[in-house]
Amino acid sequence: MLLLVLLYGCRGPENKMENSMTPQNPLDAPEVSKHLFYPRATPKTELPPGAADIDIEVTPGITIGCRLFTADKDAPTIMFFHGNGEIVSDYDDIGPVYARQNINFMVTDYRGYGWSGGSPTFTSILADSHVLYETLKQYLADNGYSPALFIMGRSLGSACAIELASTYDDEIKGLIIESGFAETLPLAKTLGITMEGVDITEEQTFNNGVKIADVSKPTFLLHGQLDTLIPLWQAEKLHAECGARSKELQVVPGADHNSLIAVGGMYYFQAIKQFVDRVSGTNDWRKRRRAYHSGGDRL
Repeated sequence: MLLLVLLYGCRGPENKMENSMTPQNPLDAPEVSKHLFYPRATPKTELPPGAADIDIEVTPGITIGCRLFTADKDAPTIMFFHGNGEIVSDYDDIGPVYARQNINFMVTDYRGYGWSGGSPTFTSILADSHVLYETLKQYLADNGYSPALFIMGRSLGSACAIELASTYDDEIKGLIIESGFAETLPLAKTLGITMEGVDITEEQTFNNGVKIADVSKPTFLLHGQLDTLIPLWQAEKLHAECGARSKELQVVPGADHNSLIAVGGMYYFQAIKQFVDRVSGTNDWRKRRRAYHSGGDRL
């Protein structure tokens, strides 16, 4: 089982993407980043059936690998940011599960992870997420996919997901967070990372608890009851601070930080599908009734 360690980032108050790209945070220092990021560099793996690789240049000379698992071009799409220590190809068995649920599933890497170039920093992880979002959104449009797009982040990836959801709230359908965190500095203490001598406030970190207040689209949070890396109170705070009128926190009994899928099994995927269907109208009962009376959808 992979150990997922969460990291920091920064975002300015006005131009979110531009300020995210300005390396002013002390946590961008190489001597700090090398102790906190756990990239796994691997060659590009064999492409699974029904998947396509999309390599995106986020800055000159640095490309990030993404992998799209397609169910149907008319189906909604989840753009997924994975946790630390993971890479895109770790989801080669999970992507097809989403596809069988009629959800397109697009996994993105970070710098230095998988076959992606460069090295991760606090600033780059947020700045790159904007480039990935804009490029992948255009890819879906250019290739005839439905515009129904959900942003999802697990653990470390919750920072990118909340960053994008708060920025592009008017464009996306909804936000899904698994094992996410609201406050970064308490997490650093949990990880045994000393912040002595570092002049930094919560506002200079990922600041998820504040950003999620800007999210008005339906939001679904999943968290393990026994998570000790990111305790349940972090998810409860994200839920409380979220600006969406439609928001739900589902706690998985008996699951810790790394075992939500193992414990929940297909119920994990069914819960996400129910949320996606409800928000996108994919499985709306009114549509099913109209289809039935028009002669379709009958046994």
